[in-house]
Amino acid sequence: MTTALPTAYRALTIPEVMEALSLSRFKVYDLIRSRQLKSIKIGRCRRAPADALRTFIDHQLEEAA
Repeated sequence: MTTALPTAYRALTIPEVMEALSLSRFKVYDLIRSRQLKSIKIGRCRRAPADALRTFIDHQLEEAA
């Protein structure tokens, strides 16, 4: 029996973040380096929690208003 994790606990790969934001790989890593987008590293893999992506988008919307 497999149970999917709630969206809040989902960790997105860099390609998934690229697709979600329609940004290049370089720009996504730039956002991570500048600490605008939070991420975690598991071994050699970089992941961005879904909540971090939502927080980033919400912050961008607030700045645009």
